[in-house]
Amino acid sequence: MASVILLAPLVGALIAGFGWKLIGERAAMWMTTGLLILCALLSWVVFLTLDGTTEQVTILRWIESGSLSTDWAIRLDRLTAIMLVVINTVSALVHLYSIGYMAHDENFREGEHYKARFFAYLSFFTFAMLMLVTADNLVQLFFGWEGVGLASYLLINFYFRKPSANAAAMKAFIVNRVGDFAFLLGIATIFFLVDSVRFDDIFAAAPALAETQVTFLWAEWNAANLIAFLLFVGAMGKSAQLFLHTWLPDAMEGPTPVSALIHAATMVTAGVFLVCRMSPIMEFAPEAMAIVTAVGAATAFFAATVGLVQTDIKRVIAYSTCSQLGYMFVAAGVGVYSVAMFHLFTHAFFKAMLFLGAGSVIHAMHHEQDMMNYGGLRKKIPYTFWAMMIGTLAITGVGIPLTGWIGFAGFASKDAVIESAYVGAEYAFWLLVVSALFTSFYSWRLMFLTFFGRPRGNKHTHEHAHESPKVMLIPLGVLAVGAIFAGAVWYGSFFGKTNEVVRFFGGEYTAPSEELAAAVAERSPKASELDYVMESPPGEAAIYIAPENTVLHEAHYVPDWVKLAPFIAMLAGLLVAFQMYIRRPDWPRKLAENQRPLYEFLLNKWYFDEIYDTIFVRSAKGLGGLLWKRGDGGIIDGGINGLAMGIIPFFTRLAGRAQSGYVFHYAFAMVLGIAILITWFTLTGGAE
Repeated sequence: MASVILLAPLVGALIAGFGWKLIGERAAMWMTTGLLILCALLSWVVFLTLDGTTEQVTILRWIESGSLSTDWAIRLDRLTAIMLVVINTVSALVHLYSIGYMAHDENFREGEHYKARFFAYLSFFTFAMLMLVTADNLVQLFFGWEGVGLASYLLINFYFRKPSANAAAMKAFIVNRVGDFAFLLGIATIFFLVDSVRFDDIFAAAPALAETQVTFLWAEWNAANLIAFLLFVGAMGKSAQLFLHTWLPDAMEGPTPVSALIHAATMVTAGVFLVCRMSPIMEFAPEAMAIVTAVGAATAFFAATVGLVQTDIKRVIAYSTCSQLGYMFVAAGVGVYSVAMFHLFTHAFFKAMLFLGAGSVIHAMHHEQDMMNYGGLRKKIPYTFWAMMIGTLAITGVGIPLTGWIGFAGFASKDAVIESAYVGAEYAFWLLVVSALFTSFYSWRLMFLTFFGRPRGNKHTHEHAHESPKVMLIPLGVLAVGAIFAGAVWYGSFFGKTNEVVRFFGGEYTAPSEELAAAVAERSPKASELDYVMESPPGEAAIYIAPENTVLHEAHYVPDWVKLAPFIAMLAGLLVAFQMYIRRPDWPRKLAENQRPLYEFLLNKWYFDEIYDTIFVRSAKGLGGLLWKRGDGGIIDGGINGLAMGIIPFFTRLAGRAQSGYVFHYAFAMVLGIAILITWFTLTGGAE
């Protein structure tokens, strides 16, 4: 079954990509969609029937070189099963949705074939991500990692005639190479120290790596911290964390279904998955995990501030994705990997629904993406409105306070992240609460600008706005179910008591030592006595929680005001957005004029693009110009041309004059040569 799930998208991609002329474009579209629906159903079967134990399915022998031995194999555990459900469910629905969305694309000429190619790219994207999450070694994981990068380039640049799409695809590809270089260094370091890239061998060596020192960049590093840091930099690129985030908003240049696939289920979740997969290493690298927490919290805050002022509907949701990924990394950084996966799991449903809902709005408004030209659409496209409403209720975290799980999906998972952050890193807690307030504001701002108020922009476009076809609405309905119930149904499995979470992820648990229980009680007086800790050694379960890591336990006993903080932040954001965009729609313009420097700062995304352009792009162009004009033109061309047209002709003419044809000239040259030879032998001692 696992092999079918992995290989079916590849088969679909190959047939749609190379055989569509034989079967036709429509058949290629439905064939790839049918295979993905099959994969999604099988993934749910695996997820619901898996008992938590780790299984390995070898497909074939792959790379054998010296001590490097890697098979192409499937590592099937709870972590893999979660990702299979997320990837295949969202991908299947995106495939189905795309049949309607891509039916008549104005970016292609009449009679031009593009649909089969688009669906082939979608299926290849899915296959590459499945390769990544099913890997049982780092080489296979890196193969899928790069495959996702290639597929993202092809899809972002799908409208290849648009210069902005070309630039966005290049930007995504290049920025990700920065993270990928660090990832490769991490893999090389692991192989150097462990002599293997198989997860089982790496995880077994984790305690030894924590005691090992290694020299890197002329400094001594703890091996576990160095490896964890390098792997996290790789994750920063794929998951668009601060400093390597600049590619993510520009990825909106691809068709809207691509945005849903990249931002909800595939590329951006790869980094979070990597950190959670490598939890046996991460648990022995506290300094590196502190960096993970800090970067995650900073990313959540940064992206939320930028989302406040964006007017492109897809870019608002893109920055929302960037912010939510920061939440996931904070959870992983404080050691609660199950909560990071919980938010990844719920986020996939409501974020995919928001993107596909935005696509439905864009479809209705004849590809208009500026929210300033929307307004009053809830009666024109009611099904899309309610889908977007459910997605907004989920992402802002609407639920019943202090119950923990009674609410929309985002309420359960986001609150779990924030409560864990309070225990593990209080500064991250405050940044996430402020980010939750901003998230609520810009999410409700999107809803009010799009669906409420008077119509703005082109009158003809508003008059002809219409609901999307059923093939686009069905995926929204399915995702709505996940956005409503995913948090409540699986709350205990991801954020329950320690023994429940450990059992769900395939591990074993035991009673803690008296010293550890006493330390927890002293550190967190409101927490009850610590009941359970993980007993399984690193690598036996899908995630590893060190016995000393009690954040999951303590998060259940945080003060009530901590549990209420995200709900209050959500309400505050809703009320401010209602006041500014429903009751007093003149306020946003006045505020932007009164706070022009701050508004420009946020509108220009903290000027990261401009700073990078100055430091990296212009300096690289300047160095390239210098090497071209001075190096290539002046030195290389000048030297070669000078040698070819100056020095060599001079000696040629000199040699030509020596060829006089007179015997006495040649005899003189011979005597001169003999004299020079005898002199040299005399001075150097001859044969001695």
